[in-house]
Amino acid sequence: MKYRRSGRLVDMTHYLMGNPHRQVPLTYFSERYQSAKSSISEDLTIVKEMFEAKKIGTLETAAGATGGVIFIPAVDTDQAKETLSKLCERLEDPERVLPGGYLYMMDIIGDPALIHVLGRIFASHYRDVQVDAVMTMATKGIPLAYSVAGQLNVPVSIVRHEHRITEGSIVSINYVSGSKKRIQTMSLARRSLKPQSNVLIIDDFMKAGGTIRGMMDLVKEFQSNVAGIGVLTEAVHEEESLVEDYVSLTKLSQVDEKGKNIKVEIGNIF
Repeated sequence: MKYRRSGRLVDMTHYLMGNPHRQVPLTYFSERYQSAKSSISEDLTIVKEMFEAKKIGTLETAAGATGGVIFIPAVDTDQAKETLSKLCERLEDPERVLPGGYLYMMDIIGDPALIHVLGRIFASHYRDVQVDAVMTMATKGIPLAYSVAGQLNVPVSIVRHEHRITEGSIVSINYVSGSKKRIQTMSLARRSLKPQSNVLIIDDFMKAGGTIRGMMDLVKEFQSNVAGIGVLTEAVHEEESLVEDYVSLTKLSQVDEKGKNIKVEIGNIF
């Protein structure tokens, strides 16, 4: 079926946004729409101009015999700051304060639209970094990790405290909980992460950083590298943090367990 340009533009935009960070040959679109490559190139120019005008992302030209394009998602900085400012206001609700200075965040993590935007912010930040996999700790980090991985077009490796027989052979390590100072165990299925991978670690909450430090050590057990660390919310902690190089979306800078004195601000991502 041959499409009009308007139809091609709609379908092409939908396809590219659904397949970020993936090289799409011009021949694919040419055959899909039964159109000449010259027409496809003109269509892609229009799509690229619109992506960049709306600050949705950009299209990069892929070199090679077949040629093609790669859609790189991005976010508008002002819009991202506005989203995070509203998130900070939500997190400052005194009713969220839990014993130990933690915050109740399940409603945030369970908000698909919000998590999609937060994942896009992380993906935009790491768009120029070589990432082969996203790693997170079960269970609260999973929604955000999948959102980030979807925008980067990479798989997710889920680290667990307990061993599941359905995951086959595993690699386990002991680590010291940063806040509780207890020795705990985390494990990852051997098939979940390929050796020599560049891993982006994503977590929902970081206090002293013990869990993230454990995941960093686990990455090394797979002969892989940590490409970056992203945290939804970091909390100010009296003790020295076990993690130095990380990016946070929000920062819990002041809190008491009675919830009378709580302050959340935008993290260090900008």
